[in-house]
Amino acid sequence: MLGHSEDRKKVFSEIYRGKKKIKTVAEIADATGLPRKRVLEEANKLSSNDIITKVTNENGLCYEKFPFYTQNKEKVLKMAGNEKAQAKLHTKYNPQIDVSYIKVTLPKNMINIELITVDDIDSFSNVRGIASSQNPIPIYESKFKDGLKKILNEEGEFQDWGGEIDDLFSTRLVIKGKRSAAAFGLKGRGMTRKLTPKNMGKRGDQIQRLFKAPAEVFIIQYWNQIDESVVDLMRSLAQAKSAIEGKKIFYCIIDGQDTSRIILAYPGYFSL
Repeated sequence: MLGHSEDRKKVFSEIYRGKKKIKTVAEIADATGLPRKRVLEEANKLSSNDIITKVTNENGLCYEKFPFYTQNKEKVLKMAGNEKAQAKLHTKYNPQIDVSYIKVTLPKNMINIELITVDDIDSFSNVRGIASSQNPIPIYESKFKDGLKKILNEEGEFQDWGGEIDDLFSTRLVIKGKRSAAAFGLKGRGMTRKLTPKNMGKRGDQIQRLFKAPAEVFIIQYWNQIDESVVDLMRSLAQAKSAIEGKKIFYCIIDGQDTSRIILAYPGYFSL
């Protein structure tokens, strides 16, 4: 709230300045140099968000402090507008979780996985005639998803929401002449930097959630460069999936160059 307005910070600072518990609109206006109307506007926003309390006494409309902000005034002002500092603050809405990892070694005879590329997928066979592009084509996630659905002849509806397992699921993907169930994790042009696991989902767990899908093929697609850490994580998850479910698991990345090849191989399927 405070980071969006310098006037709001002035009103907040004045209300919480000194030992006086309640201050009038006139007192705040005089101390801050703000017009009475401006004080009322900003104080109303602070009150609506439970940062101060409105009270009325013989002096008219006044504003009262909360003990929490009295004790933490300087810390609050320091963090206002500082997104990096706010991200590190532990709250019930932004818990800071320490994750411990346990390494588990699985017998090789329990694991059957294969890293594949778009050229190995029959459903994308047109790409085999398209040379690798050095200039990735920026495309929105929704647009690429619509194009994939056309290629796969997939008519299902897939809504984006914070907790979805995958962005697209289809049993119409063909690999080596066989139809397979495939789960796609897609990342569009809303992001421009290299894709790493922490960029996948709000909690950085989109790849882990992807492997919960009832599929044999798991594909991560991004319109730009994909870091090798994504491939490494997919390999580990594919190994676990294969060992637990006793079946072969394919995993694949489609980076910016291969995304461009798909778009060029299927003209008319993708709207940019």
